[in-house]
Amino acid sequence: MLFHSSIRKELARSFGGTLVVLFTIVLTMLLIRTLGLASRGSVNPQEIALVLGYTVIGRMPTILTLALFIAIVFTLSRMYRDSEMIIWLSAGRSLGGFLAPVFRFAWPILLVITVMVFFVWPWANAQTDNLRDRFERRGDLERVAPGQFQESSSGRRVFFIDKDTADGTEGRNIFISSTESDGSETVTSARSGRVEWLGEQQFLMLSNGQRLETAADQSSLKVSEFEEYGTQIGSSEISQRGEALKARPSWDLIKDPNRANLGELGWRVGMALTAMNFVLLAVATTTGNPRAGRGGNLFFTLFAFVFYYNLLNLGQSWVASGLFGLAGYMITLHGGVFLLSVLWLLKRHHNLSLRGWLSARRAQRDGAQGASA
Repeated sequence: MLFHSSIRKELARSFGGTLVVLFTIVLTMLLIRTLGLASRGSVNPQEIALVLGYTVIGRMPTILTLALFIAIVFTLSRMYRDSEMIIWLSAGRSLGGFLAPVFRFAWPILLVITVMVFFVWPWANAQTDNLRDRFERRGDLERVAPGQFQESSSGRRVFFIDKDTADGTEGRNIFISSTESDGSETVTSARSGRVEWLGEQQFLMLSNGQRLETAADQSSLKVSEFEEYGTQIGSSEISQRGEALKARPSWDLIKDPNRANLGELGWRVGMALTAMNFVLLAVATTTGNPRAGRGGNLFFTLFAFVFYYNLLNLGQSWVASGLFGLAGYMITLHGGVFLLSVLWLLKRHHNLSLRGWLSARRAQRDGAQGASA
């Protein structure tokens, strides 16, 4: 039908353009964030592209949801602004009749969002965590880049190497500042150093240097010079980091229904329901006001998305803390938004208003009084 095909084609064009713009904005923001993490030593600079790719994939459900919401609002507002909506309504179409072509266009996108939030989202987070964990567990000297100060894995040492060899086992002009467990501080400098393995432990052997030891109470300072000095770097034991909640598969969350898992599961289910509610909300609330232009609908779209999305994130923490049960939270938030959207759509579909209802009641009462007189 012409009615269905024309709406779906315009929705497709609007959704494609919106998706490209949002993807570019999010990609730029995540690139800046990833570069900041690399500069602080949280991720491997050589793996920036991988970390960025996994992060973008994990954010795709949110991007698709917002792009779909904006595309529907922009399409319907354009139809109101160009009086196309009046033509369709005069031809016998109702506002509720727009739900069929809109949902026929949106259901593949809603399916993709659901699949991604249940399966791709935890997989992407798991891959990102693995990259960060592998980078965090590397040896202390592997952290050091020539000409840069780098912190050790324990956070108690700071290394600086002016120059190193191609294999990274020797360096020149070495500086090490460390804080011991008793609070004392040590500053060691040497002209050169090399890496040696003694058994299963890794040592940095320094040559021709000086060592300054400061007591914890700053009461004494010990200065010593050495021709060769060895200090242990790294550790033979590799700490295992617990699996992040966002990286756990959805099936594992279902099998272990504790509060934290239920909160994460509620977020994933809620993300899929949020996308569906946004489709219904866009049809129910979009209006045409030539004086307001496109800015009014855009402002409402962004405000509704931010407000709903923040409630979704807050709901996760409420369920995890035991403030709300999962079923009560899902019914209250998503069921409430669904009911509000349906009532709003029925109001506009039947052209109902409180003023009109009061006027009808007043006219009915006046008519009854006149008949009795």
